[in-house]
Amino acid sequence: MSDRLSPQEMHYLAMNVVGEDLKEQGYEFLGVNSDLKKNPQFVALKDKTIHFIVVRAVQYPQDPDQMDEALMIKMRGHAEAHEAKLAYAGVGLGHGTNYGAPPLKDEPYTQVYNGIKWL
Repeated sequence: MSDRLSPQEMHYLAMNVVGEDLKEQGYEFLGVNSDLKKNPQFVALKDKTIHFIVVRAVQYPQDPDQMDEALMIKMRGHAEAHEAKLAYAGVGLGHGTNYGAPPLKDEPYTQVYNGIKWL
């Protein structure tokens, strides 16, 4: 039987999902931080504007679109100090055959990603 993905492994998966989305939208990465405890995860440039993107991976029954308001208020101040736009990107991850079950190592997974939410 496979092991569950660790929180850090889930975070890496979520960052890959969001990173691909940003790349497709034409963002240039200035910085990428994959540490769970450091924010933002992406510092990106588009249209001569800096963007801070906070990424979170969650597991059912958590809603991937539900952000940590206290964190985002803190991050808003950080973004304003750097004249950057701020966004949140939540990714819900579950097992490949049952979204309600945890994602497992070396097995397919499902994702719920509703895009980047600009604040």
